[in-house]
Amino acid sequence: MPIKRMILLAEFETNTYLIWDKVSGLGAVIDPANNAQTIVDEAEKLGFTIKYIINTHGHADHIGANSELKKLTGATLCIHEDDSEKLKNPDLNLSSFVGFPITTVKADRLLKEGDEINIGNISLKVLHTPGHSKGCICLAGDGFVFSGDTLFFESIGRYDFPDSDGDLLRKGIEEKLFVLPDATKVYTGHGGPTTIGHEKKHNPFFF
Repeated sequence: MPIKRMILLAEFETNTYLIWDKVSGLGAVIDPANNAQTIVDEAEKLGFTIKYIINTHGHADHIGANSELKKLTGATLCIHEDDSEKLKNPDLNLSSFVGFPITTVKADRLLKEGDEINIGNISLKVLHTPGHSKGCICLAGDGFVFSGDTLFFESIGRYDFPDSDGDLLRKGIEEKLFVLPDATKVYTGHGGPTTIGHEKKHNPFFF
């Protein structure tokens, strides 16, 4: 089960991830920040069809290529129900940080805690971890988790936005991420990967 990281919005160092199942030839794009055609070209080179577009939350630097990518692929766009309004509202998705208003097509599937997204033989479980935004999610698979802007290498997501809550953010990490096996690899929304075990020992927000 390969995973590829792409950085398509360099000024924010937002990570866009491609994950795919070699047997079925189906895959997903997580947080398409920019440059939809580049994503499609990469998927074709890697030999898979994009079935899902998944936003870990609705901030502008994670949704910028939603509309074009959906147009090019017809993939199912997914976001947590509590962040769905951000897709249509530049004020809510904080487009001001990007420098121009961003809106995208509406989501095809609204996610909630415990939902599963099946991509061939890959199953991603939705963990609702509000705090950075109201509708932040992580996506847990077999031995890995995509943490979006919830958990970073020795840090956590910002919680100074209108619908942020630092206490809720830390609670979600402790109750939903830190209960995963220590060896679980964490693919973050910005920066490099880490592991659950490393963060439990070294993340300064938890001691």
